[in-house]
Amino acid sequence: MVKRIGTDWGLNVRMVLTMFLLACVYLAFMGALWYFGINFGLIVVVAAIMLIAQYYFSDKLILLSLGAQEVTEQQAPQLHDMVGRLAAMTGLPKPKVAIIDSPVPNAMATGRNPSHSVVAVTSGILQMLDPEEMEAVLAHELSHVIHRDMRVMAMASFFATVASFIVQSGLWGGMYGGYGNSRDDRDRGGSFVVIFLISIVVWAISFVLIRTLSRYREYSADRGSAVITGQPSKLASALVKISGRMQRIPDQDLRQVEAGNTLMIFPAVSRGSISELFSTHPSLEHRIAKLQEMEAALAR
Repeated sequence: MVKRIGTDWGLNVRMVLTMFLLACVYLAFMGALWYFGINFGLIVVVAAIMLIAQYYFSDKLILLSLGAQEVTEQQAPQLHDMVGRLAAMTGLPKPKVAIIDSPVPNAMATGRNPSHSVVAVTSGILQMLDPEEMEAVLAHELSHVIHRDMRVMAMASFFATVASFIVQSGLWGGMYGGYGNSRDDRDRGGSFVVIFLISIVVWAISFVLIRTLSRYREYSADRGSAVITGQPSKLASALVKISGRMQRIPDQDLRQVEAGNTLMIFPAVSRGSISELFSTHPSLEHRIAKLQEMEAALAR
């Protein structure tokens, strides 16, 4: 029997609202760039190229940056069996399966749609969790695939990438083009300062919107895992184990997988990292509390 986790309207509304607000912010940003003399045609061309690249290749790039290797059923039969059974239970096409050679216990899903999805786990999490806990983690990742929130996060990140490219291009132009003492040069210098200040505001708004959406999508995937497996306590147990092991992992190993934090089930943050101040995930305590509420509801 296929298990339907249902439509998470809270997540859908947040995703649509986030994309709408980001689009408004960046349209205003591009309008400001045009007003201050940046070539609008160039902006549109660069944005279009980066959008296409982000849509088709962002999953491959993140997996490549983490050193993920796709594995066959012969290489990882138990993992493939778990992913295949859970996918069949939810009516999903079976995702590709990859392993990241890292002691950091973690897992992630990526891909532009369910037919082009990949579930990746670290060697560390495979060695640490028991089969039921591992299934709960994989169900969490498949929930991301079902909700297609990975695509929204990739698109949201794309906007920030475009803004960063434009700002850096302007910065290099200012550094190497130079601003002399003529009135035109002073005007160009003033325009660049205004653009730079606007870009800071745009980045700040984007940062808050993306982080807010990212935290909610984790709650939604936790709920999906509970519905699919019927055992919220197993995901809670896995999260506690992951958190405890994270605290004993060397910073060097944590830094190697930090690039995938937004997509990981649990953030791998090295001690002293600024990422600790701006988490992409809800706190462990809040996630456990919600899973305990689900466990109590199922017991009634």
